[in-house]
Amino acid sequence: MEQKRKARVIAFYLPQFHPIPENDKWWGKGFTEWTNVAKAKPLFRGHYQPRIPADLGFYDLRVPEVREAQAQLALEAGIEGFCYWHYWFGNGKQLLERPFNEVLATGKPDFPFCLAWANHDWTTKTWQRSTNIVRPCVIAKQLYPGKEDHISHFNYVLPAFEDPRYIKVDGKPIFMIFDPYNFVDVSNFITLWRELAVAHGLQGIHFVAVANSTSTIRRKNDGTLERVLPNISSSSDVYVNILGLGFDAVCSFGKSRAEMISQGKYRRLINKGLRRYFSMLRTDNFNYPDVVKNFFAPEDGWENIYPTIMPQWDRSPRVGNYDGVYVNATPEHFKKHILDALRVVSGKSDEHKILFLRSWNEWGEGNYVEPDLKYGNAFLEVIKDVILHK
Repeated sequence: MEQKRKARVIAFYLPQFHPIPENDKWWGKGFTEWTNVAKAKPLFRGHYQPRIPADLGFYDLRVPEVREAQAQLALEAGIEGFCYWHYWFGNGKQLLERPFNEVLATGKPDFPFCLAWANHDWTTKTWQRSTNIVRPCVIAKQLYPGKEDHISHFNYVLPAFEDPRYIKVDGKPIFMIFDPYNFVDVSNFITLWRELAVAHGLQGIHFVAVANSTSTIRRKNDGTLERVLPNISSSSDVYVNILGLGFDAVCSFGKSRAEMISQGKYRRLINKGLRRYFSMLRTDNFNYPDVVKNFFAPEDGWENIYPTIMPQWDRSPRVGNYDGVYVNATPEHFKKHILDALRVVSGKSDEHKILFLRSWNEWGEGNYVEPDLKYGNAFLEVIKDVILHK
C-alpha cells in the first residue's frame, strides 16, 4: 500500500539529454547539456564544479532503462511524478520530443507525468551565455499561428491527457504554461482547449501558469506588457494579474523575491543589468540557507498557488558568471526549505498541496536532485524523509 504523502511533489524534467540535429548544427555533433556540465570550471575557491553524475552516469534519454531508473529513484523518494518540458513552436514544430513520446507510446515507465509548455524562443543563449553586445541567434522561434495551430497542438497532446498516468487536479489533467506574459492570445487558447477537452470526454484542463512571485512586468488588458517596480512584501498583484487571464492556478517561483530581499531589490536589478554588458564582473554568491528563508510569499498559501522548492542553483556551466551561484546548498539546508514549504501549504486541501520541484535533472543549472559524486542520493533521501515519513 502506497504511503500517504504530506504534499504532492511534482518534479520538472528536462528531456534534453540526447542529440538532436539542431544542437548538432549549432554546437557540434553529439552535443547535449552534458557537454557544458563536464567542462564547467570553478569560478572561486570552494566552488563546486564540475558536477559529475553518480548512479545514472552521463545518460542518454533515448535509452529506456535510464528512464526506468529515473522513475524508480523518484518513486522511492516520494515524488508523485515528472513534469516534462514540452516544446511546441507552432506549425507543428517541436524539439526534444522523443523521450516523452517514447514514454507515452511504450507505457513505460509506469510513473505519473504531466506536461509544461516551454513557450519561449529557442536561441543560442538557451545552452550558452550571450550578452547585449553579442546577440543570440534564433534556433527556433516561438510562434502562435492561431486557432488551427492551437487545435493541432491539442490533438497532439490529447493521447497524453487520456493516458491513465497523466497527473490530474480536481479530475482534470494539468497543463502548464511557462510564459503567460508574452502569449498575447493565452486567454482564448485556454478557453478553446477547455472546450476541446470536454468535447473529447475530459472534465476539462487544469491550467497552471509558471511565474516569479515577484515580477518587474505586468500584463495589461490589451495583452501588452508594462514595467512595474517589484513588490517584495506581497505577490497578490502578480497572482491576480495572471489568474485573471483564465488560469486555474499559478506555480510560483520565489528565487527573484528571495534574492531581492537578500541583496536589496535595486542592487540586484542593477547587478543583473551590469552583467549583460560586463562579462568580467565577479559572480554573485548567495548563501542558500540565508536566501531561501525568504523564498515563499505570503500569498503562496492561497489554495490555487503551487509553490516551487529549489534544491540548488548554479547556472555557471551555461552562463559563466552571469547568474548568481548558491553556495551551502546542502541536503540538510534543503530539508529545512521543504519543511518551510510544507508549512506554507498546510492549510490547503490535500488535492492542492502541490509543490513543484525545480528540478529533477537541470544539471546545467546546478538545479537537480539526481545522485552526484559529492552528495550521492542525499537530496532524494531528504525528500523521502520529509514527504513520506511521519
